[in-house]
Amino acid sequence: MLYRVLIVDDSTFYRKRLTSVLEKDPSIQVIGHAVNGLEAVQKAIELKPDVIMMDVEMPIMGGIEAVGKIMRASPTAILMFSSLTQAGAQETFDALEAGAIDFIPKKFDDISTERPEAILFIQRRVKALARGRSVTLNAHTKADVSPSSAAIGSSQASTDLPLQQRISAKLETSLTPLPASGKRYKLLFIGASTGGPVALQKIISDLPSDFPYPVILVQHMPGTFTSAFAQRLDKHSQMRVKLAQDNDRLEKGTVYLAEGGKQMQVVGVGAFAKINIIDTPKNSTIVYHPSIDFTMASLVSAFSGDILSVILTGMGAEGALGGQLLKAKGATIWAQDEKSCVVYGMPKAVAESGICDRVIPLDNIAQHIITEMSV
Repeated sequence: MLYRVLIVDDSTFYRKRLTSVLEKDPSIQVIGHAVNGLEAVQKAIELKPDVIMMDVEMPIMGGIEAVGKIMRASPTAILMFSSLTQAGAQETFDALEAGAIDFIPKKFDDISTERPEAILFIQRRVKALARGRSVTLNAHTKADVSPSSAAIGSSQASTDLPLQQRISAKLETSLTPLPASGKRYKLLFIGASTGGPVALQKIISDLPSDFPYPVILVQHMPGTFTSAFAQRLDKHSQMRVKLAQDNDRLEKGTVYLAEGGKQMQVVGVGAFAKINIIDTPKNSTIVYHPSIDFTMASLVSAFSGDILSVILTGMGAEGALGGQLLKAKGATIWAQDEKSCVVYGMPKAVAESGICDRVIPLDNIAQHIITEMSV
């Protein structure tokens, strides 16, 4: 399969370098360039690319306005190419509100030197958005979340059913909120990656101001962007949303967003639980900063199984290993459904691992949370 990409940037350097980076993968073809938003709209309509890589700040018409016009005229998967500044972060989230799917940071050193890890990251992100389905980052992660022989989330389901049928059955029963299970909870945890900012804003903005539990969010995102994202969520939500800080006590009705570039762990038990923000341990095999699995693992000691965990859209398999640890203590595990995901990687890993209780469309997740947690 050939993935067709339109690059939009007023910098000749970035247009050339991005073309070189992308076309190192023979399955990616750069079909055109645009130097401003107006050209981008015209070429999106004319060329019908699978993915558009879009700069934010450009002459004549900027990226935010161009995204809105493209999504109205010729809806396309748009990946913003964003500068690592606070202003750039705010503009990036404006672009996501306008209809862009996701963003990657604009790192000059990575692009100018064509660092192998950076090349692979950009190529995989573009292909994932073009496909709109799962991308597993490495064989080791995939092996760790191989499908269980048990039925998803229920010992009552028949293991004779093919895996996809069992996932579908969970989805069908989750299209409308089910009665609350009666389980006791102390915390809501949500993990997300590619496509997560839009999904998280949808869910958090629908939760009530009197939500009776603390909420922890881990979104794969650079540190430059997490403060702006917390502010954006707080502005659009009834609950209080803040960037998690070291020694924060967990309070009901408050949402704590993990800081990019760091790891967040919860220490202490129950009412005495607090947040620690730390650097990724040296010589660690942890890929993501913050890591969903790292934070989930810390919740086991703090809250045992009194947790509702929801894994949203994203590449790779984060959330499956942490989910297995929580599930062993009796936690409830949900995953976003494939149709509403930007990339069905992490939720797929959770759904196929035998730990998932419900598979839910994005638009229904908040109401399911409210019903299940008896708000």
